[in-house]
Amino acid sequence: MATSANQSRIGVPCLACPLRLKPAFKDKTDDEVRFIQAMKMEHRLLPAGADIIQPGQEDAALYTLFSGWAFRYKSLPDGRRQILNFLLPGDLVGLQASLLSAAQHGIEALTEVELCAFPRKRVWDLFVRMPSLSYEIAWLGSREESLIDENLTSVGQRNAAERIAALLISLHRRADALGLVSENSFRFPLSQQQLADALGLSLVHTSKTWAKLRRAGLFSVSGGRLTLLNPRLTARMVSLFERELEPRPLI
Repeated sequence: MATSANQSRIGVPCLACPLRLKPAFKDKTDDEVRFIQAMKMEHRLLPAGADIIQPGQEDAALYTLFSGWAFRYKSLPDGRRQILNFLLPGDLVGLQASLLSAAQHGIEALTEVELCAFPRKRVWDLFVRMPSLSYEIAWLGSREESLIDENLTSVGQRNAAERIAALLISLHRRADALGLVSENSFRFPLSQQQLADALGLSLVHTSKTWAKLRRAGLFSVSGGRLTLLNPRLTARMVSLFERELEPRPLI
């Protein structure tokens, strides 16, 4: 079960943030970055398995994931869980929870994470005083919705092999834009249970399909890293075109 243990630490000043140098993100003016720095209340460090936002939480902050991986999920009363999407560095975390009276979902740290935390009461200041940033927050909300749309398409229309391949190619592309891919290899902290929870499959079916795709030579896994052995073939399996990811805002 997830925990809520956390600690604050001194973070990197926003103007010196290394994420802003990544090709995944759009440039910002110095005034915009200073406004973000003024909004930031702390830099949090959480261990793997910790709750970032709990379902029903009424005081959820807004976060930018500085490092590590996390996931957003909803659970049924009997304990079954649907992972809605995975979060990588630079992703905005908790937009819905910070705007609604209570969080309708949970967010859990998949690995150790660092988070830039912004108090929910300051979000309205951003909309009033910095319209350019408020538009970017709306854009990021739409982007998260598109990721969930893609996952819903997989769950509803793709077979098990296509679902796994679609998730792998999506995570590979997102990680590559962050400079986290080397020779088609990237850190892959997902368990097979988490894959099953994300893709609407049983653990047994996930395990069998995973093994089948490995034997087919689509990817290899070693030392916590996954290597796509034929990314173009993997992409064709799920009818994804070779397209560049659009640079996105970083809050």
